[in-house]
Amino acid sequence: MHKQSVKRSSKAGLSPGTIIYTGKHKVDRAIISLLQYDELSLNEQQETSLEDAVAFRDQRVNWINISGLHDVRLIEEIGKAFSLHPLTLEDIASTGQRPKIEYYDNYVFIVLRMLTISTGGSGLQDEQISMVLGKDFLLTFQERPGDVFNPLRERIRLAKGRIRKLGVDYLSYALLDVLVDSYFLVLENYSDEVEQLEEAVFNHPSPEHLARIGKLKRETLFLRRAVWPLRELISALQREESSLISGGVLTFMRDVYDHSVQIIEIVETLREMISGLHDAYLSTLSFRMNEIMKVLTIIATIFIPLSFLVGVYGMNFDVMPELHFRWGYPLLWLFMLSAVMAMLLYFRRKRWL
Repeated sequence: MHKQSVKRSSKAGLSPGTIIYTGKHKVDRAIISLLQYDELSLNEQQETSLEDAVAFRDQRVNWINISGLHDVRLIEEIGKAFSLHPLTLEDIASTGQRPKIEYYDNYVFIVLRMLTISTGGSGLQDEQISMVLGKDFLLTFQERPGDVFNPLRERIRLAKGRIRKLGVDYLSYALLDVLVDSYFLVLENYSDEVEQLEEAVFNHPSPEHLARIGKLKRETLFLRRAVWPLRELISALQREESSLISGGVLTFMRDVYDHSVQIIEIVETLREMISGLHDAYLSTLSFRMNEIMKVLTIIATIFIPLSFLVGVYGMNFDVMPELHFRWGYPLLWLFMLSAVMAMLLYFRRKRWL
């Protein structure tokens, strides 16, 4: 995160619209893929050039995906080919954008966060997804290859559902829907981890658990920042009137809005559970410490009278009434054991043991 913030500072003093990549992920080369379709035909190219992608563009739905944003020259060429505003190009390369939506004369610009759990469940991975919705095209920009849209691509290939029958605005809705649904998988992973951590904290609290709770608090705070603007974004899509988005698609957007509200509620619940887990960790440690202190206090209390008796008869006086008494030593032991038993019975009656 620090590395990314340093790069943002390099934009200070530059004119608006200056394209500088501020992301963390760089690939060997940017990859452009093309997916064209209508109800009867499909044309898919896994890797193509910008010139071919523009040349193949026709009246069908044209989904052009760009993986790799460090190539500033390519972003500039895309901007010229599709008449994108310089501020849009700047936001595409500045990967720390807050989720938002902006309306222009000939396109709609949407910024979202793609959240996934890294392989092995070791942590949260975040990536900015930028979408440019035009009349007959949809541009998507991501920092590196790999995303959560493969199920949607498969639906397009197999012509499942209504996606091949509708336009590019429905494709943008479908991308939003898949992206939002992927948040549920991330949150489910966190919910499972919180439950396991809760059981471990109550059974055997350790400093490692506290470190993991701290990491979860930071990650859920990041989740909150990523998903809270989502509701505002979907709401803006529903409110604003645009010729690029039909009323039928806006009806589908209500479902995405409902999902975004559910996600926010789950995130807030998770944050409360993690905060409660932190309090439970401290309470458990305090309880265990109190138990230890109680045991040590009882042991010390038992040995106080014993130490007194041993100290009295350990004095080096020549004249002591019990010094030469034949049964003095066993009687002293009997008295000390009786005192210990009496104190233990007293502690038991007081429920201190």
